[in-house]
Amino acid sequence: MAPRPRRERPGRTLGLLGLIVVALFGSLFAGSQLTDDASLTPELALDLEGGTQLVLTPQTTDGSEITTEDINQAIAIIRQRVDASGVAEAEITRQGSANIVVGLPGTPDNETIELVGRSAQLRFRPVLTVGGPGTIDPEALQEQQQAQENPDAEQTEEPTEEETQGPPPTQEEIEAAARQAADSDGNGELSDQPATEPANSSDPAWITEQLTYEYFTLDCSDPANRIGGTIQARPGEPLVTCSEDGTAKFILGPTSLTGSHLDSASSGMQVNSQGISTGQWAVNLELNNEGTEIFGTFSERLFNLQPPRNQFAIVLDGLVISNASMNAPIFNGEAQITGSFTSESAATLANQLNFGSLPIDFEIQSQEQISATLGTEQLSKGILAGLIGAGLVVLYMLWQYRGLGMVSVASLVLAGAITYGTIALMSWLIGYRLSLPGVVGLIVAVGITADSFIVYFERIRDEVREGRTLAAAIAHGWPRARRTILASDAVNFTAAAVLYLLAVGGVQGFAFTLGLVTIVDIVVVFLFTHPVLLLLVKTKFFGEGHKLSGLEPESLGATSATYRGRGQFRTPRPIREPAGAPVKEPELVGARASAGAATSSAGPRSREPDDTVAADETAATDAEAATDERATGHGAPTESTPEREPLPPPVDEDGRRLTIAERRALQRRRQAEHDRQAERPGQADQTDPSEHAEPDDKAEPDQKVEPGDDQAGSDRSGTTDEDGER
Repeated sequence: MAPRPRRERPGRTLGLLGLIVVALFGSLFAGSQLTDDASLTPELALDLEGGTQLVLTPQTTDGSEITTEDINQAIAIIRQRVDASGVAEAEITRQGSANIVVGLPGTPDNETIELVGRSAQLRFRPVLTVGGPGTIDPEALQEQQQAQENPDAEQTEEPTEEETQGPPPTQEEIEAAARQAADSDGNGELSDQPATEPANSSDPAWITEQLTYEYFTLDCSDPANRIGGTIQARPGEPLVTCSEDGTAKFILGPTSLTGSHLDSASSGMQVNSQGISTGQWAVNLELNNEGTEIFGTFSERLFNLQPPRNQFAIVLDGLVISNASMNAPIFNGEAQITGSFTSESAATLANQLNFGSLPIDFEIQSQEQISATLGTEQLSKGILAGLIGAGLVVLYMLWQYRGLGMVSVASLVLAGAITYGTIALMSWLIGYRLSLPGVVGLIVAVGITADSFIVYFERIRDEVREGRTLAAAIAHGWPRARRTILASDAVNFTAAAVLYLLAVGGVQGFAFTLGLVTIVDIVVVFLFTHPVLLLLVKTKFFGEGHKLSGLEPESLGATSATYRGRGQFRTPRPIREPAGAPVKEPELVGARASAGAATSSAGPRSREPDDTVAADETAATDAEAATDERATGHGAPTESTPEREPLPPPVDEDGRRLTIAERRALQRRRQAEHDRQAERPGQADQTDPSEHAEPDDKAEPDQKVEPGDDQAGSDRSGTTDEDGER
């Protein structure tokens, strides 16, 4: 037995959608009232709002030539600085052969402008301490101190995961724990001077109490702490910094080498001592004469130390781009960095090293404000184009789908409201700015959303054409339409994601809004359009197929009868033929055609206004139509084409729905009974079409109707002609 389908509750679904919308706009309104960063309107990008434009010219202090690769690496470093500082939709492009143009939307502060023009320095520093990216855990520190105070105490049972979970520590608690852990002498003050004189750059004596405190409070998982150019220290001082990807943090000793000691860097396949390639990618370094001498002493010292002090870190723009352990002293000035490199990552590191080897400074050639006049005009025209397109879509939906068009209009309005609120919320939380390509993505998404409604509505109308009621049409059509909608939106979202990952600048804005509206489309169709249609089917206007509902069976071309329950069928209205035209017999359509769809050859029969007849009246009509056909010769069976019983209706006398297998079995039983009657002597094949004969009271008592036969079959077997012949 097939499992009963899950009952849908459209009211609960609409309630869930209402909670989502209220939470979206409620949080946005609360943020706009409580903070200065939030706003009820989305932030605009440089092309729509205007901003500040900087023209930078890279210059070398030693007069060396700047290559194209150096310019590209400089652009990458500036973009990393700007993105990490929270400035979205900034434009960084190359102008001519050497200039770099940086466009910052809005009014950036002086700190951001100085950050963009700050030079990047490459330094080699020894690693003193390395750890995870997070801050100190006050609770773990307290447990450690208790264990040190009571070393002989019995160990208690380890707390479960539920017991250890709790609210995260506040910033005050983190700072208090870090101060307590860093204060090694317990005097309540943090010293910034080494306790003893360090012997070399790898001496742990460089780690002071103040440096330890900074290490414990630094959270490298926060992008704000990984802004290149902000973490600076003098070459002769230690440094607390993060890795470029935020996976680790370090305490580094003073600088041992700088980028000026590096001649070149390249990526390639690693080779062993026999010159055979190992299949692993590596980065090769070549040092100048001064660098070779310094690096020989440096590598020899690191080789004899224990981890992690046997490592050195390559620091570019204040962040660690690579840290490697020393496998052997290197005295020839040719070093090789190995590890889990790919061809891309190895080439990236080589480019960073080559750029850092140049003593480059950025000189600000000009700084000016960009007007948003052109952008404002383009925005107004874009909004006008979007409104015209949306209006045309609305008119088409109302013309094509009538009442259903109102459902699509409401869905489009809701999708637009959710999209607007989401963009405004992201402008507050992640600094997103809406650009002109993003507006284009929103306009294109109107067609994507309307396409989902068309797929759903057409699927329902196809089911109505097959003879189903509206409720049954939604039940059968929604799963099929749902699969199509999900497949279409999956393709759109995949294309938007690929475009966002591979493109830069304004194209990313287009891809972002396209992917966002694709997700909103799924939310609206599943949580609004489908539940609303489930509620509308219960109304008289839609449920009975009003001509303005867009679901009238006759206007959709439905040709088969529809079972309405309690032994009643709804049949299509007859098609009026021109005067004098020959009457055409209505054709029974497929497995869903019922006996009530047949009419007499003399013309269509008059019906009640609601086109509803009882099941026994339908059967009588079928019997009369069959009698007329045999009498007039229309459709009469020949020797080469034996008469076949029609497929029984999908519902039996008791109102139980029959499967296709049960209906075909019943058809075979009726056909066999009809063949047996035809073989009996004196069996009449045709009747007089001018009269309708009464049932024969002298019918043979052993003549029976098989179980499940419809009334039409019994009427046909009991009909006589005027001569009384059977």
